[in-house]
Amino acid sequence: MPFKRVLLKLSGEALMGSRDYGLDAQTVDKLARELVDVRSGGLEVAIVIGGGNIYRGMAAAAEGMDRATGDYMGMLATVLNALAVQEALERNGADTRVLSAIEVQEVAEPYIRRRAVRHLEKGRVVIFAAGTGNPFFTTDTAAALRALEIGAEAILMAKHGVEGVLDGDPREHPDAKLIPELTHLQAIEQGLKVMDTTALSLCMDNHLPIHVFELAPGNIGRVVGGEHLGTIVRTGTEETSSREGGAR
Repeated sequence: MPFKRVLLKLSGEALMGSRDYGLDAQTVDKLARELVDVRSGGLEVAIVIGGGNIYRGMAAAAEGMDRATGDYMGMLATVLNALAVQEALERNGADTRVLSAIEVQEVAEPYIRRRAVRHLEKGRVVIFAAGTGNPFFTTDTAAALRALEIGAEAILMAKHGVEGVLDGDPREHPDAKLIPELTHLQAIEQGLKVMDTTALSLCMDNHLPIHVFELAPGNIGRVVGGEHLGTIVRTGTEETSSREGGAR
């Protein structure tokens, strides 16, 4: 297996199935079964889940709510998603732990890096909830941060209904084409919708690759098995020389 430890980033929308909002139990169960199967091969798996299927802080801010308050509400939405995925994983035979960046001690452990690593070493699936615990940071940034903290070898970004990184918005450009490989810097400079700029910069500075692919049945297993699906974002030589040039 090419990877020993990965962090899977899921959008909240990936849990909706065909619903307009909320959680679809069948979709969550299928995801859990696939993760249990992938984990059985010895892969250590951590997960960060967004909360967009329940609440978006930025959307609330656009409607006049204080952005910080909206973001805290979004963090609580990720806790709900984390508990739903935990329950489905446990029901399908996995050992799991939810670690939250904000204190909800009745339902989740507080996030402590060494504890997270120990859980992974013991074969548990670790679900990181509540983002970074701070407003103004997205769950993309939380995924990059947690992946680096636990020493993950890659971030797997399973997208809802998108095969990878495209060279345009498919809603505006129906002929938008898949980009099989690019660098973090290219993604930032071209404004491609991989992750937000903060998350991409973290990954670029620490040479952490990102595999972007569609969350379709079997795809997680194919990616961790070494198959090239969707788009791979990794550090290129031009990024290294650019940073070295800026440091002189």
